[in-house]
Amino acid sequence: MTTDPVRQLVAERPTMFDHRFAGMKPSFTVSEGVHGVESISNVYLINTSDGDIQINAGMGFEAPTIRDQLAPYRKGPLPYLILTQGHVDHVGGVSQLRQAETKLVAQENNPECQKDDVRIMGARNRQSQIWFPAPNKINEDLQKTVDYVVQDRPTPDITFDDRMEIDHGGVKLELLSVPGGETVDSLVVHMPDRGIVFSGNQFGPLFPHFPNMNTIRGDKYRFWEIYLSSLERTRALEPEILVTGHFLPVVGKQLVRTCLDRLHDAVSHVHQATLDGMNAGKDIFTLMREVQVPDNLYVGQAYGKVSFCVRTVWEQYMGWFQGERTSELLSVQPHHVAGELAEMAGVGAVIAKARATLEKGDAERAMALVEAALAAEPTNRAALDLSVAVHEALLAGPHAAENFWYAGWLKHQIAANKAGSLGGKP
Repeated sequence: MTTDPVRQLVAERPTMFDHRFAGMKPSFTVSEGVHGVESISNVYLINTSDGDIQINAGMGFEAPTIRDQLAPYRKGPLPYLILTQGHVDHVGGVSQLRQAETKLVAQENNPECQKDDVRIMGARNRQSQIWFPAPNKINEDLQKTVDYVVQDRPTPDITFDDRMEIDHGGVKLELLSVPGGETVDSLVVHMPDRGIVFSGNQFGPLFPHFPNMNTIRGDKYRFWEIYLSSLERTRALEPEILVTGHFLPVVGKQLVRTCLDRLHDAVSHVHQATLDGMNAGKDIFTLMREVQVPDNLYVGQAYGKVSFCVRTVWEQYMGWFQGERTSELLSVQPHHVAGELAEMAGVGAVIAKARATLEKGDAERAMALVEAALAAEPTNRAALDLSVAVHEALLAGPHAAENFWYAGWLKHQIAANKAGSLGGKP
C-alpha cells in the first residue's frame, strides 16, 4: 500500500499542544550557517562573512533566552533583523535583541498590522487567555529569570512593497510579500543559492494543515484568493527546505512540493464547494455540516477547521446577514430570550429533553437546549453536569480533539462548568 506523504508528515510533526516558550527546547541547525530557536514563533540566525542576519524576535519575555540560545552561533555584528510579520510573537523581543547597527526590515504593511493588534488589545487579550494563559501561569521559572517584560512595538527602518534583495557578507536573500499569510504584512525569506525558504507563519504554525481563515481568539478575516496566490508564489520558489515559523523545518523538495500542492487543492475545493452551496440556496450552517475535504486531498485540521472556514467564506462573500430571520438585524438575539422560554417550559423539562437528545447522538442540538436551561438557571448543577457531558461528546467528534482552537474552547468550558461557572471569556 502506498503511503500518503502528507498524511504521514501530519502524523509525525508536533501540534500546537506541543507548543513551548524559548528555552524549553534546544536550539537547532537548519543547514550550515543557519540556526534556529524554537519559541512561541521561531527565531532564526543566518551567519555571513560580515556578521549575522536574524529573522524574527519572539515575545519580549523570551528575548533573554533567545539571546542565550543564539549566542553559540553568533559570528559578528547584526546588520539586519527581518520580521516575517507584525504579530506580537514576532516583534516583541526586537528592542532587546537588536544592536546599534541593526536595521529592522519588514513589509510596508507591518506598522498597520501592529496598530491592529493595539486597537483590539483589550478584547483579544481577554479572549486569548482561554488558549494562552499568562506565561507565569504556565512556566513558574519565568518569574526567576525575567524581572520584568519588555514587549516591543518596533518601527521598521527599511520597508518594501513586493520584493526586496539583501546581499550581505556573501549571503543573498530575497524577501517576498505573501499577504495571504496570517497577516497582510507577511513575507517569506528565500535563500536562492541554498534552496531554503523561511515561510514564517504564511501557512499558519502547523504544516501542512488547513489554514485558519479566521481565528476564534479574535483577528481579521484572511481571504482565500490572496492565500492561494501567496501559496503559489512560495511554491514557485521550489524550496528544498521549508523553514516554518514553528517547530523543525520540512526537508525534501518533493515532499514540500507535494504538501503545497495538496494545500492548494484542498483549500480550492472547500472554497468552490462553499460557493456552489451558497448559489444553490443552502444556508451557512448546512454548508458547515456538509462541506468536507475529500480523502484524496487530506491535510491536517489541527489548526484550521474546515467547518469554521466554510463559515468564514460565506460571511466574506455575503456579510453577516444571512437573510433568514428579522432577529439577525436586531440587537436582541434568540439566545437572549432562551432562558425565558426555558422557564416557561420548565427548566427540568428542558434538561430532560437535552439529555435525551444527547443520548440520541445529537450533541449540537443538545448544546442549544442545555444552554437555554443554563440561561434560566446559571447555577443549576444538573444543567452544568449535562453541559460537561455535551462538551465531552463534542470533543469526541471528528477533528475536535486534534484542533487547537476548538478543543481549547471545549476544555475551557468543561473546566468552568465543573467549577460551577458558565465559562465564556475570562
